[in-house]
Amino acid sequence: MSKGDYSCYVIYSPSLDRYYIGYTENIEERINLHNTGHFGGQSFTHRASDWMLYFLIPCTSINQAVYIESRIKKMKSKIYIENLKKYPEMVEKLLKSYID
Repeated sequence: MSKGDYSCYVIYSPSLDRYYIGYTENIEERINLHNTGHFGGQSFTHRASDWMLYFLIPCTSINQAVYIESRIKKMKSKIYIENLKKYPEMVEKLLKSYID
C-alpha cells in the first residue's frame, strides 16, 4: 500500500475475544501502536497487547475509510464483522455506498 492509500481495518485480540475497527494509511504501524499502548489508558485497545489484523478493506480515500469505519461500528455486531470477512459482497456493498 503506498502513502495516501487508506484502509478501514478490523483487528482482533484473542485474550479479550474482541474486535476493534479503525482506519489508517499504514496497517503494520497502526497494529504496533495498538499493541504498545501508544493511544493511552483511555483507549479501548490498551487492555490487550495481542492485537492482530483480522480484516482489511482498501479504500479510495480517507473519507471513504472513515465512512466505512463508522458504518461497521454502528452495527455493534461481532457476527456482522465476521460476515464481512466471509462474504465479499458485503464489503462491495459498503464500498459502493460511499464513493468520492
